[in-house]
Amino acid sequence: MRVAGRLLTIHRVLVRYGLDDYVRATHLYRPLRFVFWLSPWTWFTRRRGTRGERLRRALEDLGPIFVKFGQVVSTRRDLLPSDIADELARLQDRVPPFDGSLAKARIEASLGRPVTGIFASFDVAPLAAASIAQVHAATLPGGREVVVKVLRPGMREAIDLDLEVLHALAGLAEEYWPDSRRLRPRDVVVEYEKTILNELDLMREAGNASQLKRNFAGSPLLHVPEVYWDFCRQDVMVMERIRGIPISEVARLRELGTDIPKLAENGVEIFFTQVFRHNFFHADMHPGNIFVDVADPAKPRYAAVDFGIIGTLEPRDQLYLAGNFLAFFERDYRRVAVLHLESGWVPAGTRADELESAVRTVCEPIFDKPLKDISFGIVLMHLFEVARRYEMQVQPQLILLQKTLLNIEGLGRQLYPELDLWKTALPILRDWMRERASPRTVIASMREHWPDIAEAIKVLPVIARRAIRRAYDDELVVRTESASLEALRKETRKLRRRSDSIYAAGVVFVGGIVWISLATQPVWLGWVLAAAGATWLVRGLTRR
Repeated sequence: MRVAGRLLTIHRVLVRYGLDDYVRATHLYRPLRFVFWLSPWTWFTRRRGTRGERLRRALEDLGPIFVKFGQVVSTRRDLLPSDIADELARLQDRVPPFDGSLAKARIEASLGRPVTGIFASFDVAPLAAASIAQVHAATLPGGREVVVKVLRPGMREAIDLDLEVLHALAGLAEEYWPDSRRLRPRDVVVEYEKTILNELDLMREAGNASQLKRNFAGSPLLHVPEVYWDFCRQDVMVMERIRGIPISEVARLRELGTDIPKLAENGVEIFFTQVFRHNFFHADMHPGNIFVDVADPAKPRYAAVDFGIIGTLEPRDQLYLAGNFLAFFERDYRRVAVLHLESGWVPAGTRADELESAVRTVCEPIFDKPLKDISFGIVLMHLFEVARRYEMQVQPQLILLQKTLLNIEGLGRQLYPELDLWKTALPILRDWMRERASPRTVIASMREHWPDIAEAIKVLPVIARRAIRRAYDDELVVRTESASLEALRKETRKLRRRSDSIYAAGVVFVGGIVWISLATQPVWLGWVLAAAGATWLVRGLTRR
């Protein structure tokens, strides 16, 4: 009932803001479209404001999950009408705040002390508000400027309800949508659930910030604020206040003489360094979370905030991604097809030559343009078309990376439309691939895993001696069977026992016919029946 009520709420909000086109286009509501036409909301609702404003306000009313969706989409100005992109950009840091007195009370309850006993000053009016939390400016007793991040009241309950809705929709999709096996909606929702629930734990976010700060210690590219652990709890976090210009204020950055091309290239380098060198990347890099330090306009430095969503990859996924990027750039479509088959991203029976041809058909027209004009977003959309043809499964573990990559590209092109994403990224990828295969890296990996290797070497003679002894005694058995094969064998044994019973009954039946034939007239008729029964029985036995 809660899920059904939430779906009706979504319907009502969309209609209230005059977004009835979205309602009518939604497959979920098509069986109930007559309800839409009979709804009094439809008759009396007046459309106030532009379509972008109405969409933004609807997302704000629907809650954090919908706000985050709007934040992600807002960075793709190359894929959205400008009026909608401008309005959705307001979701990045201008979400309506909650009462500052509630934030103050929550801080005091979590830290166990009055705000006046913790901070030299505390601003009750919020500095900024986001979908999950809001921040307040404060000063520590030593004079250091900090921000205090506080979770919104009732966040867990609201998100739990929306997650129930997503799980229900995913279940319906898997049952009724033909593409569900490939797109794996349940797995996608589970992955998103982990991500969004992690954002509700500010201690986890503080740990993410500390790790990212260590990764970029001494780097001229990115500054990560310091965390004050004594004042961090699950629903409250205190960290250094960042002074910088929001990345979205491009005109102001130009006025200050900022090297915009360098700034855009640095953003791409930061992202690929996080993904491939550190395997720990900020996965919520919308403009509201990124500032620029222009103390030296010729060497602008990024500063990031909001570390609730952090992505990591398995080493195997890292390797296949880097290999795919390089193969695309070098137009080695055979390599792309082979990598997709080896990674298991496409069904095992797919022919590499057919997949190669399909990828070539998609990519060749794109590569006719200069590299700086090639959009990752467009490439991904075309590749999704190929994926649909070959039933390529969505990889839930890569969704964060894909989303962040699209954000970075949208942000980079917003800063500097001439940005050549490939030119900046490819040297990083090539260096990383070379480093992985270098003798130094191999030796370092062996040194790191040497304790495990040493233990394995110690027990190896014992294992070898036991194997030799069993082989000498003809007792060595090599198990190569799977659980499914064993299950098949059990089923076969059942069928065989059943057939044994049938043939035993057949023997009795034929014997009975022989006995009857000896007592009947004419005798030759009994023997003919006996011969026919015996022939049937022998044929069945030989087929076994």
